Amino acid sequence: MRVSTITTQAIHSSEMTVVEFLDSYVTDLKERDVIVVTSKVVALCQGRVVPINSIDKEELIRREADYYSVPGVASQSSRYHYTIVNNTFNFAAGIDESNGNGDYVLWPNDPQREANQIRQHLRARFHLQHVGVIITDSTISLSRWGTIGIAIAHSGFLANKNYIGTPDIFGRILHLSQANVAGGIAAAAVLCMGEGAERTPLAIVNDVPFVKFRVHNPTDDELHYYISPLNDEPFKPFFRSVPWERGHTN
Repeated sequence: MRVSTITTQAIHSSEMTVVEFLDSYVTDLKERDVIVVTSKVVALCQGRVVPINSIDKEELIRREADYYSVPGVASQSSRYHYTIVNNTFNFAAGIDESNGNGDYVLWPNDPQREANQIRQHLRARFHLQHVGVIITDSTISLSRWGTIGIAIAHSGFLANKNYIGTPDIFGRILHLSQANVAGGIAAAAVLCMGEGAERTPLAIVNDVPFVKFRVHNPTDDELHYYISPLNDEPFKPFFRSVPWERGHTN
């Protein structure tokens, strides 16, 4: 697998569409390439920003989250406010102040739709059959310092490689093993793109023989197979221990 980052200029809110942004910087794409774009770029192109001095961050978290932890469960700092957005566990509803130029940058609206539209545009522009798209964000892992990239949306390939029913090297049949293909590519790409002032919010990933490409958008069944319900195993005890409140409140 090879990851090639793309340097861009700083992008401002509503300055251009995602397609216009990609057309400005992606000059070549080959069959079976995967293009990775940060959720911040998508959100900025959508105009998903709020001036920092216009709203209390706790109020904004409650507005943006599907679920959020009640005061006292999380740390007093909103950086560690447990939230769930689009069936994804994160902190502070994915709201980010870094590289926002005085704005809170929110999560993009409907990232799955954006990933599908990006893929369709790139296929048509470069006359390709198989193209993968991943929209990423950064989070932290339990019991590990440091951020890691995750895929919040993908299109054009199967997000999991399923080993269930196949034998290991000693012939034992595997019952649980699956490889998170989308997540693995996202983690590698975000590591290369960086988290600071690198100005490399795009990456092209190629030489990925383990990826099973598809010509269609991910189906509901495929998305359900990738995104495990938060109240299911193996993290059910943790999620059920948190007294979640419903979000989208002012």
